[in-house]
Amino acid sequence: MAKLLILQAPQVVFSSSRSLVSVTTALYRRPLLLNSSFTSSDSHSSSHIVPRLRSRRFSARAFDDSPASSAELEKDQPRDGASPVVRDEEYPTGEMVYEDRNAWESFVVKFRMLFAYPWQRVRKGSVLTMTLRGQISDQLKSRFTSGLSLPQISENLVKAAYDPRIAGVYLHIEPLSCGWGKVEEIRRHILDFKKSGKFIVGYINICGLKEYYLGCSCSELYAPPSAYSFLYGLTVQASFLGGVFEKVGIEPQVQRIGKYKSAGDQLARKSISEENYEMLSVLLDNIYANWLDGVSDSTGKKREDVESFINQGVYEIEKLKEEGLIKDIRYDDEVISMLKERLGVEKDKKLPTVDYKKYSGVKKSTLGLSGGRDQIAIIRAGGSISRVKGPLSTPGSSIIAEQLIEKIRSVRENKKYKAAVIRIDSPGGDALASDLMWREIKLLAETKPVIASMSDVAASGGYYMAMAANTIVAENLTLTGSIGVVTARFTLAKLYEKIGFNKETISRGKYAELLGAEERPFKPEEAELFGKSAQHAYQLFRNKAALSRSMPVDKMEEVAQGRVWTGKDAHSRGLVDALGGLSRAIAIAKQKANIPLDKKVTLVEISRPSTSLPDILSGIGSSVIGVDRTLKGLLDELTVSKGVQARMDGIMFQQLGRDSLASPIIDLLKDYLSSLR
Repeated sequence: MAKLLILQAPQVVFSSSRSLVSVTTALYRRPLLLNSSFTSSDSHSSSHIVPRLRSRRFSARAFDDSPASSAELEKDQPRDGASPVVRDEEYPTGEMVYEDRNAWESFVVKFRMLFAYPWQRVRKGSVLTMTLRGQISDQLKSRFTSGLSLPQISENLVKAAYDPRIAGVYLHIEPLSCGWGKVEEIRRHILDFKKSGKFIVGYINICGLKEYYLGCSCSELYAPPSAYSFLYGLTVQASFLGGVFEKVGIEPQVQRIGKYKSAGDQLARKSISEENYEMLSVLLDNIYANWLDGVSDSTGKKREDVESFINQGVYEIEKLKEEGLIKDIRYDDEVISMLKERLGVEKDKKLPTVDYKKYSGVKKSTLGLSGGRDQIAIIRAGGSISRVKGPLSTPGSSIIAEQLIEKIRSVRENKKYKAAVIRIDSPGGDALASDLMWREIKLLAETKPVIASMSDVAASGGYYMAMAANTIVAENLTLTGSIGVVTARFTLAKLYEKIGFNKETISRGKYAELLGAEERPFKPEEAELFGKSAQHAYQLFRNKAALSRSMPVDKMEEVAQGRVWTGKDAHSRGLVDALGGLSRAIAIAKQKANIPLDKKVTLVEISRPSTSLPDILSGIGSSVIGVDRTLKGLLDELTVSKGVQARMDGIMFQQLGRDSLASPIIDLLKDYLSSLR
């Protein structure tokens, strides 16, 4: 279902489905240590790689809010017409290289374990158990908040690979509602863990495409005989409210800049446009092809055979076993018995395990995974963008510009950080806030290397932030781009007439009623101003994108126009520099900072969970009382700052994106309209 954005005032929107991934408010200064060696595929040293790189040119014009002409922009391009962009293969891969410990290193680790705190102690021969289910946040979680955190899932797998107390991993995979970017990141860490030689066993009850994509990357995958199989394919849906508004007497007045910018379509149209159909079809093709390739690689089956199996509409779990898509059909207790036998545990004894939450508390330093003296800052930015924290905002529910800017400045002013990685998982939001953060990231990039790492989505305002970095890294399926705007205002004259409501407006100033006179349509001069303001906002966004990507305006225009791209397509069109996850972004940051790729670095998480009493109580209340997510989402919508929005289109991906990418307002509106029948 496409997202409905109801605007009380004319707002320019680069709109999107909301991402509820949180960004936290406290500045945490203790380092998070990472010891994995991120190396290039052809060298363990950056000595002969760095000289080949050329820094991206940024014009001083990029700091000017006034729109630049094509001629001015083209003067900033290289004379030979070549874009100073490093090819993807010239960046380090960031692939983890597992290294066996020598006798001394093993002794030191065992010695440290003797003095570990009781809550960090793990029985030797234990199995790390993790259940992947529902939403997965790209932010760190505190002990007082519920839910899964991608950074902690990834870190647990890294720690378990090197922890001599961990014999293997038992992964329960339940229905997931995160995006494909996070799924790809988790899958990468599963494959990295397998390099340790330890087992990682997957167990799946409900076999959807995302769940199987992760499961098939495990060493073994099991399912109970009653498991559901939904390996039917992918769908994408878009909803349109034009007919609904017509019936209730609401007239949307939409100005769309960019032929692919379809946020206005869902308000004014009754059916999908050709451009929107084209865009969604390409996105679907990319995701489906990536899934087929990944499953083919993991199972050793031909791609066409995997696709043929999908097209048979198989629902019996036995068929998956017959085709070799799962190892065997077993209940959970039978898998546990198998693991006990494998580890030499007596049948009447309990399998030694350590769960996700407890193992998240095990320090990497205890395992000898301490980082080096060089420090790289990790700044996480997730959720919808707003300029200031609203009175009803829930803790960590969005990117608050004033808070994130404070963190960015702290990194810029602190010389101990050799580079920074901005981790973005945002569909956008307030355009002013996006621009203010863009400015701060740009200033940071002038003092030290800044790498943008994109997760599920970095579009509109999210991409606005990313394009200030020196290098942009995206997953193959990161939703990105959406460089376009749409303005919308609702005329409620017919609705007011139906319900007998009257509103009289007294004003001073020719355009005073532009924002508030919803009881009548625009006057011609108001409509003209409304359109010009949208065009101006679009030009600012497009021109800054062109400057940041060293691209002529006319070339940027071809890939802008509000179109959403997958990371892979964005990369081929110059919107993204390299494909990969956070590990590759870190490797590139090391390379840009002239840190040898085989040298350990300390990753310092700047955005840590808040431990203030109000935030703790809010987190406990959310999990214990179970505050309705729809109501919380509605409160967030109602507290969004007025003004220009930089938000990507709302797109409802069934079995493709999150569990619900639709605005809560749509659900409430549907319920209200149904009650009128």
